[in-house]
Amino acid sequence: MSEHSVRVRFAPAPSGWLHVGSVRTALFNWLWARHTGGTFIWRIEDTDADRATDASMQSMIEAMRWLGLDWDEGIEVGGPYGPYRQSARADLHRAVARRLADRGHLYHDDRSPDELNAWRQERRDADLPPIVKRDTVPDASEGTLRLALPTSGTTSVDDLVRGEVTWDWANESDPVLVRSNGAVTYPLANAVDDLAQGVSVVCRGEDLLSVTPRQRRLYELLLADDLLDDALAEAGLPARDPSWEAPSTFAHLSMVVGQDRKKLSKRHGSVSIQEFARRGFLPETLLNYIALLGWSPRDGRERMDRDEVVAAFDLTNVGASAAAFDTDKLTAFNGERIRDLSPDALAHRLVPHLDGTHLPDDDEGDPDPTFEPVVATPPTDEQMATLVALVPLVQERMQTLAEIADYAPPFFREVGIDDAAAAKVFRKAGAVEALEAGARVLADVDWTVEGIEEALRGLTDELGIGFGKVAQPIRVAVTGSNVSPPLFESLEIMDRAVVLLRLEAALPIARDIQAGTD
Repeated sequence: MSEHSVRVRFAPAPSGWLHVGSVRTALFNWLWARHTGGTFIWRIEDTDADRATDASMQSMIEAMRWLGLDWDEGIEVGGPYGPYRQSARADLHRAVARRLADRGHLYHDDRSPDELNAWRQERRDADLPPIVKRDTVPDASEGTLRLALPTSGTTSVDDLVRGEVTWDWANESDPVLVRSNGAVTYPLANAVDDLAQGVSVVCRGEDLLSVTPRQRRLYELLLADDLLDDALAEAGLPARDPSWEAPSTFAHLSMVVGQDRKKLSKRHGSVSIQEFARRGFLPETLLNYIALLGWSPRDGRERMDRDEVVAAFDLTNVGASAAAFDTDKLTAFNGERIRDLSPDALAHRLVPHLDGTHLPDDDEGDPDPTFEPVVATPPTDEQMATLVALVPLVQERMQTLAEIADYAPPFFREVGIDDAAAAKVFRKAGAVEALEAGARVLADVDWTVEGIEEALRGLTDELGIGFGKVAQPIRVAVTGSNVSPPLFESLEIMDRAVVLLRLEAALPIARDIQAGTD
């Protein structure tokens, strides 16, 4: 098989959000396709109608596009071997199942789930393996349809991640391919569509390693005597390329775990990809970091752009050990990339965190529904100019884009003074005098960083207090917080009239706090 014949697929079930593990699978397939000049297929496996939803599928599409992962064939973009949603291929799956049954490869099992569980327990009690084989199932003419797997011998695959993996057929239960209501199951639909769409490399999670033997057996049966080709013609779907063979290359990716080596959960950062966007991670950061979950380039680099990852990626260099997801490392990566952006580029990246597109976290770490947008959608020219001016003041301290919501509001609208900040700063001796003197000197100073700094630093001698006791009350009065970007630069960005009004409004608050401490 030449490199340019590589065809890989990402085939999720649309029953939830895309999380780190699923995105890692999608990314590794995408990288292998791009590295080899192959084809990346995105197929939706919605055979489980009770769980599949259009909303889930749309959220997956949004997540993939945000990450910059495009696909050559698949949902929405189409392609020559569609449709790419399994529910639209039901006629093909049924035609295949009927042919398998006609050739004696399927048999009925009419036991209910409870009866089957009781049978398994009886086998365990008798020290017999609870393996379903044709000779263990009572004869029936209805019920589910199972695939009769071989009863002896072995089957093996040379897995790119795990090396040679071998299964003993005697230990493999016959899988259900058709439910009692006539709906086909994942093992059949997946094998049929892989063959019909020319998939040559199956890269997926290790949780699906156990289904590999039955799929290998199905590949053999479907290609024998043109069974699949005839079913494709019956269903009116595109014929397979005659040069395609059954997938012979597999890569089963290990789990992604938390730093504690336990299954990844929300406390480890296992959130949807949209959640990473909301919390201010750059898509290029996330793509770079997820690529390193189980893989690393031979030269040991960590910081790479997308083209560099594509050039270096090799499925044969993926490790078999579980990959640990480290939110702290991801955050540090993100901060580095934020600092590399130009002020204009970063300003535009920050807009969704100010216009209400991405809500900041509340005290519980959930989206805050009370957040009031700071800029318009789209921002006005004046708002963008202010944001571009603000960026150099905060860029060095930011780790995520979402942090802009902590800094930006005072530069765009009136904000209240934080009670804790006021109590801490305004109770100190000299606070009222600093606000009064600050308003006086700022009223007619040159409105530049240099002019503002000279005027405020001059107050230390006049008032006989340290500069911190001058600056902090002014900072709290103007920004509402005792933590803000550099003071002189912040004041320069703001309109002089706004600054003077805020100093005036803060004076009675400071006087009341001072009176309460007397």
